[in-house]
Amino acid sequence: MGKPTGFMEISRQDRRYRLVADRVQNYQEFVIPLSEDELKKQGARCMDCGIPYCHNGCPVNNIIPDWNDLVYQGNWREAIEVLHSTNNFPEFTGRICPAPCEAACTLNLTDEPVTIKSIECSIVDKGWEMGWIQPQIAPHKTEKRIAVVGSGPAGLAAAQQLARAGHDVVVFEKSDRIGGLLRYGIPDFKMEKHLIDRRIAQMQAEGVVFRPNWHIGKDIPTAQLLEDFDAVILAGGSEHSRDLQLPGRELDGIHFAMDFLPQQNKRNAGDTLREDVNLLATGKSVIVIGGGDTGSDCIGTSQRHGAASITQLEIMPKPPVKEDKALTWPNWPNKLRTSSSHEEGCDRLWSIDTVSFEGDHGKVNTIHCVKVEWTQEQGRWVMRRIPGSEFSLKADLVLLAMGFVHPVRDGLLMDLGVELDERSNVKANTHDYKTSINKVFTAGDMRRGQSLVVWAIREGRQCARAVDEFLMGQSELPR
Repeated sequence: MGKPTGFMEISRQDRRYRLVADRVQNYQEFVIPLSEDELKKQGARCMDCGIPYCHNGCPVNNIIPDWNDLVYQGNWREAIEVLHSTNNFPEFTGRICPAPCEAACTLNLTDEPVTIKSIECSIVDKGWEMGWIQPQIAPHKTEKRIAVVGSGPAGLAAAQQLARAGHDVVVFEKSDRIGGLLRYGIPDFKMEKHLIDRRIAQMQAEGVVFRPNWHIGKDIPTAQLLEDFDAVILAGGSEHSRDLQLPGRELDGIHFAMDFLPQQNKRNAGDTLREDVNLLATGKSVIVIGGGDTGSDCIGTSQRHGAASITQLEIMPKPPVKEDKALTWPNWPNKLRTSSSHEEGCDRLWSIDTVSFEGDHGKVNTIHCVKVEWTQEQGRWVMRRIPGSEFSLKADLVLLAMGFVHPVRDGLLMDLGVELDERSNVKANTHDYKTSINKVFTAGDMRRGQSLVVWAIREGRQCARAVDEFLMGQSELPR
């Protein structure tokens, strides 16, 4: 703890955003970093608590007080080493993680947590800038071959760890580019994709082989995967979107968010899309159903398309603006969260249920809704529609952003016959990450269900250790 009185002398300061009028003109990141001097001051605010709740708040258990102090002391090179000891890709989490570590910070009791996420991002960005981040090539090879199916954060973290342990790792990705959810689920204005490319180059130098455009179970038989490799990791994510089976659902203009968002990332990458599948919000009245991060990403993307209007519908009641710290801290609280995309402009409606869709000539033009109320009965929350509260909204484009229910089962999972849990995710525990099939492991959203990028990285790292132990009898990889 470099400055014991730092938290009393220095107020919280965080990164700022570029003006809305400027940033919605393009798809570039718009966060304005703090200066090095400002970051040192923010690092000085860390109290190095006797019980650092930020450690548990962070799914990868980042050693946060240590690198806060190192930044305060100006020792950036050691800071990146400490940061990398728990997190393979802090430039990803430093941009898109919701920072549960800050919710768990002791200073959050007074609504002034340490700016952990900003410091994390600055450490890794400086590490790349200074050339400190280099490939870590294994000094010896084990001759063991491992297939990783899926190149999202879980698959990438597992692949990098196993390559550094000396194994031959091949990552299979069904899409045309590596990155999974990071590549096609996260808009470029939240995380530019050259950050992924830079890590891929590092991993290739470490020996990882990437196979994009390889759909296991389609382009290559699943059985062949089991024959050719000593271990297989299933890290394909949770891609089955939650749907609304309502009258009018068949109308054109109603799409899943994950049909809409990847297209813009492809345009930004220089791809040309077929006219018949080209989804744009330009000049349209956009309805986003779902109040989470994916819905927020749809709002920001629609703004940049030049939508005529954007309305976000959420079936749950509006959360409180401020949480009750005595009840929630240090856990992640339920409270109103306004994203940068919300600030760019949209109408947010709460406690709204969708009744049906209506259209002309096969195209949607109206959404019919009703207000609902939530009451608690015998410990369970029950939703009821409010009679007489029906209303309709103009809708030229409806985006379903209500989350994901489980992995896609057709193909790979059905071919393997792998056991699923009660939520239809691939069944495995967090001790050995083994599935019901010999030498097949799973990690990330495919195992735990839809979750955060930082949870995927944690599971990828832990699964890598389990695979290394399975193949070698022991492992020096961290959990």
